[in-house]
Amino acid sequence: MNWRVLFLLTLLLGAGFIAAEPSGVDILSNTTESPTPQTAASLTTAGGSFTTLILNATTQTLKWKAYVGNISGDVKLEDAANYSIYEWDLTTVTGEVYSSRNTSIDWSSIGCANQGNITAEEGDLNIVTTAVDSINSTFNNTVHTSFYVGPTLIVNSTCRSVATYVNDSAQAITEAADFQEVLLADADSNFVYTTILEEDAQGYNNGAFDFQLIVAEDPTTTSASTYYFYAELG
Repeated sequence: MNWRVLFLLTLLLGAGFIAAEPSGVDILSNTTESPTPQTAASLTTAGGSFTTLILNATTQTLKWKAYVGNISGDVKLEDAANYSIYEWDLTTVTGEVYSSRNTSIDWSSIGCANQGNITAEEGDLNIVTTAVDSINSTFNNTVHTSFYVGPTLIVNSTCRSVATYVNDSAQAITEAADFQEVLLADADSNFVYTTILEEDAQGYNNGAFDFQLIVAEDPTTTSASTYYFYAELG
């Protein structure tokens, strides 16, 4: 075998060890909103009376924030300088959207977030783990579909997960639910929220969305946490 053939084989074989991984996204537009607090109810009673009340109140959680929307893109074969030799248009959206407070995710070591990861993330965000709206209490199921993060298979129903609402109502917890969200972490305990992409599915307000995502926030500070977004399309 001459050196030219050997060199070519080395390039071809070496290329097999390059694994695709999620990449950062461009945010093309965004609109942020919050509900208007409900006005106070009033009651006028006579002096000397005794009134028994049954009250109902809704409190907006400060421990979570939501991102919903749609995604577009394509699949390319590029070199390190981002020159494409070929690309494929996506006719159907599949894949995942990822969000993390960290910019350096070791995607090669990604896997299910464990209890230690969850406890650490709650500690960083000043969230009491026993609160009804803590990360631990919210992601209290392990029911989700299987999916790949790069070459890494996340086996179905092995990670802490939740399915966000459709038409203002909770979904049945099954592996076929829409808008599944799964907790992942890498070997450095970088916490990653992962949502499975849909194709214009009916969302929380009956709008058509490709993704719905909730991420935790520190309720004790007015300095909002920055989250970084990644996607993997296929």
